[in-house]
Amino acid sequence: MAQNKTTENDLSVTDFLNNIPDENKRTDCFNLSDIITKTTGLKAKMWGTAIVGFGSYHYIYKSGREGDAPLIGFSPRKDAIALYLSSEFKNREELLAKFGKHKTAKACVYVKKMSDIDIEVLKEMITNSVARISSLYP
Repeated sequence: MAQNKTTENDLSVTDFLNNIPDENKRTDCFNLSDIITKTTGLKAKMWGTAIVGFGSYHYIYKSGREGDAPLIGFSPRKDAIALYLSSEFKNREELLAKFGKHKTAKACVYVKKMSDIDIEVLKEMITNSVARISSLYP
């Protein structure tokens, strides 16, 4: 079975974030990292070369595929910061409605800048997402 390419490693989160070319996005990512750490109590670690993850869990799908993933994470992409959350967490739709300017995919929430979103709603989303994943993969 193929190995996951995106695994936790010892690369420096600080170095990674310091290499973000856009100064505003770099500042936003450092702030986001601090918010996630303070909300979860989890330390930021690099996953692969472009994802900042917090905590980890081991999953096994019905197909037999298994691996490890961060409980929560983010990645500064070209157009937006991708937040990696559970696709199903408590009050997800209600919280997203109050969150501020964003786009969504199945489990990802994309924000252009932190000033576009409500930080208190973000903290609740983080807490609820971590709780959901932790309940599914104890």
